[in-house]
Amino acid sequence: MCGVFGIHAPRRDVARLSYFGLYALQHRGQESAGIAVSENGRLTAVRDLGLVPQVFDERTLSGLHGEYAIGHTRYSTTGSNAWENAQPLLHHGRARTVALGHNGNLVNAQELRESTGKQLASTSDSEVIAALIADDPRSLEEALAATMTLLEGAATVVGLADGKLFAFRDEFGFRPLVLGRLGEDWVVASETCALDLVGAAFEREVRPGEVVVVDEDGLHSVQAVEPADRGALCIFEFFYLARPDTRLAGVEVHGARVRMGERLAAESPVEADLVLPIPDSGTPAAIGFARASGIPFSEGLIKNRYVGRTFIQPDQGMREQGIRMKFNPLAEVAGKRVVAVDDSIVRGSTTRQIVQMLFDAGAAEVHVRISSPPVVSPCYYGIDFASEDEMIAARSTVEEVRAAIGATSLAYISLEGLQAATRRPASALCRACLTREYPTRTPADAAKLRFERV
Repeated sequence: MCGVFGIHAPRRDVARLSYFGLYALQHRGQESAGIAVSENGRLTAVRDLGLVPQVFDERTLSGLHGEYAIGHTRYSTTGSNAWENAQPLLHHGRARTVALGHNGNLVNAQELRESTGKQLASTSDSEVIAALIADDPRSLEEALAATMTLLEGAATVVGLADGKLFAFRDEFGFRPLVLGRLGEDWVVASETCALDLVGAAFEREVRPGEVVVVDEDGLHSVQAVEPADRGALCIFEFFYLARPDTRLAGVEVHGARVRMGERLAAESPVEADLVLPIPDSGTPAAIGFARASGIPFSEGLIKNRYVGRTFIQPDQGMREQGIRMKFNPLAEVAGKRVVAVDDSIVRGSTTRQIVQMLFDAGAAEVHVRISSPPVVSPCYYGIDFASEDEMIAARSTVEEVRAAIGATSLAYISLEGLQAATRRPASALCRACLTREYPTRTPADAAKLRFERV
């Protein structure tokens, strides 16, 4: 996942704008946050473990001055949740110093790390991108284009070097990246919701294989790598990752998720008294399911939105309550046949706890409806999925999954139904986690901590 943000605004407080941009992208990563600024070519970065407001305060932001800034919120897929892996990272190379933030996962990170011949400071796959750019003696634009030709997998990147802001997107376009304008100033971000929060107008998406460079003369763009024959924007962005108020490839995410719920109701109807979402990501689909089925919608489960990620762990007694840290059912579910709508099931443990919680609250029946098909295969492009051995649907039938989570009934949306809800052709999306059909080669070793041994 991860969220990236970048801005060139000589007459504005670029650090503060980056802070708010990252606030809008907090859902994409809660492990660490950071901002780097460039003032007359001099780079300064602040990064740490924690949420955006935990890492930054007024004093910290007031010390970050410059004409350019980039920001990053991290969700780890390669490398542990440690300070040295927080981004934006700074890499001092033979040709230049680079500040860089990366969203995605490289499938050839092992080969690239070995090719640099350097001992890297982090154990993520992101620093190798910075190292390649920093060691290339050619102009920044040429170094970026040359680096992009070496990358395999998902790489949505923002960076600062040579007194310029740069951003690029891999040839498949696995992860989103958009361009906006704040008056005469340029902004790049993972999602349109970040542009909205800082008051920037959406201009366009960064094209797969495109690199953009912003300097005092404006924005310059070059198609550094030809786009792949097929697009591969992650379909998981549509039903889970992206914020509902974001637009992906011109499609409003909330509307797509409502359509998923409507399609789910048509494909897998059920007689019930209430439709309730498993918040927050299941809410739009539950709205659609209720709308299409005519079954009343109810919040049903109340979410404590202040739990999130915390460094204060509950004691064993509280830990045994599990999901109650986040959810609590309303009394109205007692005696009711309820439809619980969620976006996905991966391991199944959370769904099982929620189903049991609803039964404990007195629900007569709990029918689970999922607005994605079964997740059956790992993601190598930036989502920290379990191995197939841990994925409940990878080697189980729908009935076996239903029995495992204890639901009265279980149904998933069809792949065709999901695809139709996105209003994007199958050739434009990566669906590998649902189909086992990958658009690139897959790495021999994809263990998250594989570079910790180096």
